[in-house]
Amino acid sequence: MFRYPLLISLALLLSAADARAASGSVVETQYLESRVLAENKVGLSLRRSLKIYLPPGYAGSKARYPVVYMLHNLNWSNDRMFAPGTAAQPTFDRAIASGVIRPFIAVAPDYTTPGVGSFFTNSPTSGRFEDFTLLEVVPFIDAHYRTIPRADGRGITGDGIGAYGAMRLAFLHPDVFSVVYGMHPFGSGSGLTPVYSRPDWNRIHAAKSLADLVGDPYSPVFVAMAQAFLPNPQRPPFFCDFMMERRGDSFAVDADHVKLLKARFFLENIATDNVEKVRQLRAIKFDWGRYDPNPDHVFSNQAFTLKLDDLGIEHEAEEYRGLPWDKYWIPGGRVYEVVLPFFNQQLTF
Repeated sequence: MFRYPLLISLALLLSAADARAASGSVVETQYLESRVLAENKVGLSLRRSLKIYLPPGYAGSKARYPVVYMLHNLNWSNDRMFAPGTAAQPTFDRAIASGVIRPFIAVAPDYTTPGVGSFFTNSPTSGRFEDFTLLEVVPFIDAHYRTIPRADGRGITGDGIGAYGAMRLAFLHPDVFSVVYGMHPFGSGSGLTPVYSRPDWNRIHAAKSLADLVGDPYSPVFVAMAQAFLPNPQRPPFFCDFMMERRGDSFAVDADHVKLLKARFFLENIATDNVEKVRQLRAIKFDWGRYDPNPDHVFSNQAFTLKLDDLGIEHEAEEYRGLPWDKYWIPGGRVYEVVLPFFNQQLTF
């Protein structure tokens, strides 16, 4: 005689649990098989994961949401951005709950490679990662989630080279992304030292594979940079040219290669060559930590904001007291206090 009330009570408890689950945020993992990345010389995996943060209330709502695309740094991944115990999901949850930002979707695509990672451009050697983003990732998200499928409903951000990629994509495609925030971008322009001065060129030219560069902090990065911006599909093992080339028994600067890489790579040159596109963006902001152990990054970002001023490009830029990595995701850090309020103000909800 007590069975039915017990079942009813159990059903009510399960319904309450379902309601709580529906009201909380969720991080989903989706996969897509890339077609545009098939053209490459570095052995890219064509199976690409997407990490999607869905805000509290998404499952029970019919509303559409803006999307903030998050680009990961070199030697990092989208899986690690949302791994258990990391700060992204709880930071977003707290920001939404406190009204710092209205509910939004965040998407972290997979830009990993067999090397250190992508530079977010199109290359016959290292893959068409720009097209991957524009032609596959964004359409996939708009087709599978309740987004605001317009530029004014899309923002893009990242840190380090991820910040570089976010600004590069926004500068070149304001019809896709309307708001960009670069967290301590690398590659904004020339630094205090010649761009070719840091890697071990003897080691690079002697290497037969990426394994021969393990332990060198700079050489794998500069190989990936050359594969992206100086591709040469006819030149194994790395299928690219270099800023320093062999001349007899030694190495010398190849001025043409340096000029070409800087023109293709640096954000200051991309902005200069695409002023009218960049001016179409609704909002641009970037920042950098004053105590970056590589002073080239600090100098180049200081010079970059001046370059944008010289071009008449409206933007915000800020130097903060800290390192490139220690101020963003801490409780009450820059993501919570600065980055998310910026998107809340500038995106369409």
